[in-house]
Amino acid sequence: MSLDSLKSRVPDYAKDLKLNLGSVIGNSDLPAQQLWGTVLATAIASRSPIVLRELEPEAKANLSPEAYTAAKAAAAVMAMNNVFYRTRHLLSDHEYGTLRAGLRMNVIGNPGVEKVDFELWSFAVSAINGCGMCLDSHEQVLRKAGVEREAIQEAFKIASVVQAVGVTLDAEAVLSE
Repeated sequence: MSLDSLKSRVPDYAKDLKLNLGSVIGNSDLPAQQLWGTVLATAIASRSPIVLRELEPEAKANLSPEAYTAAKAAAAVMAMNNVFYRTRHLLSDHEYGTLRAGLRMNVIGNPGVEKVDFELWSFAVSAINGCGMCLDSHEQVLRKAGVEREAIQEAFKIASVVQAVGVTLDAEAVLSE
């Protein structure tokens, strides 16, 4: 199970996805921990069993145990936060924005890895989940920490391709039943 195995499963009509998968992961300029944490967090966020099964072993092999756990934690906490904050933002009654969230998010303050890495993974998951408030918040933290736009774009390129591959392969699995 690996990136190559996942690429081999992409159907011919989605050749662009296969090529993009190889380039956004195989040719990324992100440091290994940022890259593979982003890959793992977005594979989880994609909700695709096929993508997660194929990419998780390689991510685990390229991450420290702490980074592996933190990437999973980013996917978990952002699954909650993206729904909460996206809903709060979309509601026309802005009074909800003044109410206390009352949700535990301790892992954000102490993720067990460099804060920048966790923020990048949270940003990438937010891209998949479509939460504009979370995207803006994490992007601002990353930029204040000195992360260049190109690195941030790498994260959402990975998110977009991983998501698209997941949608395509899950659709093919259903259609082949």
